[in-house]
Amino acid sequence: MQDIIKKIYDYSLEEIIGERFGAYSKYIIQDRAIPDVRDGLKPVQRRILYAMLQDHNTFDKAYRKSAKTVGNVMANYHPHGDSSIYDAMIRLSQDFKMREPLIEMHGNNGSIDGDTAAAMRYTEARLSKISNELLKGIERDTVQMAPNFDDTALEPTVLPSKFPNLLVNGGMGISAGYATNIPPHNLEEIIDATIKRIDSPNCHMDSILDIVKGPDFPTGGLVFGQDGIKEAFKTGKGKIIIRSRYEFIKEKAKELIVISEIPYEVNKSILVAKIDEIRIDKKVEGMNEVRDESDRDGLRVVIELKKEADKDLIINYLLKNTPLQITYNYNMVAIEDRRPKLLGLIPILDAYIKHQEEVIRRRSEFDLKHAEKRLHIVIGLVKALSILDAVIKTIRKSSNKQDAKDNLVKEYDFTPEQAEAIVVLQLYKLTNTDVSLLEAEKQNLEAIINQLKEILSDENVLKNVVKKELREIKKEYGTIRRSTIEGEIEEIKIDTTKMIKEEDVVVVATKEGYVKKTSKRSFSSSEGLPEIKAGDIILLMQEASTLDTMLLFTKKGNYLYLPVHEIIETRWKELGKHVSNMITVDPDDEIINAFIIKDFKENKAFTIATKKGMIKKTNLEEFFAQRYKKAITAIKLKKEDEVLYIGLEKKPEIIITTQNGYTLRYNTEEISTVGIKAAGVKAISLKKEDFVASVNLIDENDEYLTIFTRNGTGKRIKLDNISATSRANRGVLLIRNVKTNPYHIVKTFKANTKEEVIITTKSKQEIKKLNTLPINDLSSIGSSISKEEIENVYLSITDIEIPEETQSNEQKDVPKELTEESKGRILTISDFLEDFDGENEQK
Repeated sequence: MQDIIKKIYDYSLEEIIGERFGAYSKYIIQDRAIPDVRDGLKPVQRRILYAMLQDHNTFDKAYRKSAKTVGNVMANYHPHGDSSIYDAMIRLSQDFKMREPLIEMHGNNGSIDGDTAAAMRYTEARLSKISNELLKGIERDTVQMAPNFDDTALEPTVLPSKFPNLLVNGGMGISAGYATNIPPHNLEEIIDATIKRIDSPNCHMDSILDIVKGPDFPTGGLVFGQDGIKEAFKTGKGKIIIRSRYEFIKEKAKELIVISEIPYEVNKSILVAKIDEIRIDKKVEGMNEVRDESDRDGLRVVIELKKEADKDLIINYLLKNTPLQITYNYNMVAIEDRRPKLLGLIPILDAYIKHQEEVIRRRSEFDLKHAEKRLHIVIGLVKALSILDAVIKTIRKSSNKQDAKDNLVKEYDFTPEQAEAIVVLQLYKLTNTDVSLLEAEKQNLEAIINQLKEILSDENVLKNVVKKELREIKKEYGTIRRSTIEGEIEEIKIDTTKMIKEEDVVVVATKEGYVKKTSKRSFSSSEGLPEIKAGDIILLMQEASTLDTMLLFTKKGNYLYLPVHEIIETRWKELGKHVSNMITVDPDDEIINAFIIKDFKENKAFTIATKKGMIKKTNLEEFFAQRYKKAITAIKLKKEDEVLYIGLEKKPEIIITTQNGYTLRYNTEEISTVGIKAAGVKAISLKKEDFVASVNLIDENDEYLTIFTRNGTGKRIKLDNISATSRANRGVLLIRNVKTNPYHIVKTFKANTKEEVIITTKSKQEIKKLNTLPINDLSSIGSSISKEEIENVYLSITDIEIPEETQSNEQKDVPKELTEESKGRILTISDFLEDFDGENEQK
């Protein structure tokens, strides 16, 4: 018991988890997810190829069931699930994933459409011919072998790899803390670069870039971003753009966009579905049909265009909004010296060259050992044949094989190995022909031995062997480049106005944030004002084009940028959608005004005034926005301040009125024009606890100012009674100051028109025409217009005119007198004809 207690140790959870996770991370980095820099293979891929070689399942033999290979790999080398082994096997066979597939497969091995492969019991596989170059010489001690998971067999830690497979086929994987993404490259270019590096160990990257143009994907495509390629080759990280290869074709009077190559790793069926979805949703006009016409001869996706469609706009939109164009990020992480490293192109080539030199050195040592051993035997046989009679006599008088060997060693100075070869020599080998063959073999072995010794002693000779074998691989397996390397990344610019179907609509915006658009046809067939929530107020009701933009300003100094074509279309009597469905809005914020903007380049400016007496002008063009999914700052506000007024009118003078009745009139040129995020300048000098209640821009046509007080009174005063001074003064009183019952101003309006206002109290809303209020002097408190305390006053929007050209076609074509008789009913062609007699009908 005491011994058990002594073996109990205290560890913190942090130490235990850290140790266990460290071991797990090390395992999946080194032995699962990241390829080796020397042969470009992950352990599971290496084990598959080696198991197939051991099973003689090579390119020159018949295909065998994939399940047999998976079973062998799982039983002998890779103690993991069969699905992970089969999935790796499938990828090695897919010509749209591998630049040079390492496995040939019969049966369904998946497709570029994302179809899964058939089960392993149905498919058959064998090593491809080029796989032989990865495995060649493995039986000649070219690589280090290690025990398998249960110590019952040996497996290679790396393959001899007669070509730089890591760069040729690329690799991808994710492990703990590391990920790798290496694209495929062209075999011929990589071999040429390797030879260049062998010849010039100190060459610069520029000379390598002259040879290796960039990645070469099995699916082809256009590659943009030479700077990204250069950066990736230098550092291991870089960004490129892969674009589909397409062309415009005219076929049977139809304009087509034909796509023949798509980016690497893109699922074709998903791509076609996304293009068709854009067509159905009419996100860009002009597409009639999308068809996938791919077959065994190659990939072909056809987009049939409508007549007069803007083909450049359509293809640019598709490139920007579908996987027709993707971004590919180099992240060349590989295992070097049992450690994951981010490597550029030259370090990868250097690691491969070092590996090849080691492979050839080990192979030469192996061959030299066997050649010397064979030469020793051949020398003994030649010597034996020269004294054949004596040797035969010695063997005949020996009692057994061992005695014969001992006698040959003792009497003729043969070595035990030579004696063994002599005693097992078959009689037919004693002919003169075989003597000549032995002499020739002896000379050949001596030449081989000298050559092998030269390789091992002279580094230049060894390098020449590496280059010679690389050139042989290039000659045998080299293919032309499939991907085209273009210039720098081109920014795709889309004229959004061309994508929008231009249409005249009626737009509505309310104080509570509800917006909608309605077609003029729906508007003209409806009566009355649009549907709004109880207590809500219409801030904007105006004709607009779908090419226009709505700006909604909030009391917290922000504005919402909402293109009219993005506003959800509803019927006139429907409520519409809240703006928060389209733009992120602070729920505590409140909309105070809305505008329709046709052209942001117009020479106009917004005037913005705040409750605490700040004011500024900002040019309209500054409110144009490229990104508008959330509220944008329109003015910088002080603490506890809020926006009171937004105006786009261009007037010579401004009148600012405070709650306590002070009003200030001055020229608008005194208001500074500043940037969109500026705070502005002081508009009026405020007393303590006073604040701005209303702002009006006026010109010489304005005669009156209407004032509403919180006490339920209202009046009009002549603007001539208010003298113009300068900005930032206190101004004059508009209303008599009654200390016992102060009259606080709610809102003021220009009153030279027949406009109506909506007066809101706690219990109701009333409508009042501005020109019906009495005209009083400055000191008057005005006339009573409400028995309740007034909370706020808004301009009433009651009607907008619809031009005659927006009437329906049926109404346009009907004669005037017939239209009057129809009393508003909708007429059809048959209705029209029924009102005429046969003679008129014939005419």
